[in-house]
Amino acid sequence: MGGGGRTTEFQELRPLLFSIAYRILGSVSEAEDVVQETWLRYEAVPTEPRSAKAYLSTTVTRLSIDVLRSARVRRERYVGQWFPEPLLDDPYEDPARAAELADSVSLAALLLLERLSPLERAVFVLREVFDFGFPEVAAAVGRSESACRQLAVRARKHMAEGRPRFEADREEREKLAARFFDALREGDVADLKDLLAADVTMAGDGGGKSPQLARILVGADRVAGLVSVAFPRMARIGITWQPHELNGQPGAIFRDRDGRVVSTMTLDIADGRVQTVRTVINPDKLRHLGPVADAWALHREMRRTV
Repeated sequence: MGGGGRTTEFQELRPLLFSIAYRILGSVSEAEDVVQETWLRYEAVPTEPRSAKAYLSTTVTRLSIDVLRSARVRRERYVGQWFPEPLLDDPYEDPARAAELADSVSLAALLLLERLSPLERAVFVLREVFDFGFPEVAAAVGRSESACRQLAVRARKHMAEGRPRFEADREEREKLAARFFDALREGDVADLKDLLAADVTMAGDGGGKSPQLARILVGADRVAGLVSVAFPRMARIGITWQPHELNGQPGAIFRDRDGRVVSTMTLDIADGRVQTVRTVINPDKLRHLGPVADAWALHREMRRTV
């Protein structure tokens, strides 16, 4: 097959390759780099692989595992909370597995995946998310089928232990999120508290490169109190927010008066309440969304409005 045929096959499989890499890495930029390196290796192979999908999924998985191992060292030195890079849209679609795909890309699920070893994570992603057979999984990670079955069992156990007991359906999540952002816009503390779980948590990822919460806030009173004060101040200096699905969950993108990205917010909703509020403010994790604002300058401007 000529170069044109390889290019066509690669482009057809690219959404799947990116989706595998993102779930293993939790980083849009690293996933894109891995997919590009996968293409370069595919292009350089002198003989045509029997299966493009098998070759490419194996290559992207092994490269992702290598990158994750080095990323783990960096994440141990990370300043403050570490969250995955927010994802606007998952390019891979499979109607038969839509629910699993959406759930597996949520920030909550990606943070659970952080508990797994790189091999467990790769096996879980290939087997449980993308429904690869164990022979395919074994070939991709370079382990025996029996070893992969054991890895899958351990990974499923870790993931199941951390999942919320009550899931919210999509329509319920969207309605509750709309009420949350309306209350945020109005600064309605009472309505905000009514929408929050009693033990709601709020945390931000600034990576030491943007203003961020000094610690995780816990409790409806504290979270409602903070956002009801902070967000009107943000509005006064021209920061706007637009509800937007992020990582398959309700959320919003915040922009300054010039349209530059300030931060993102995602909501975990279960059992009829907002359980977790997560914000990403680290500019390095927002660049794929567009031009990024100077969060420190905005922070100083907000302080002057007090």
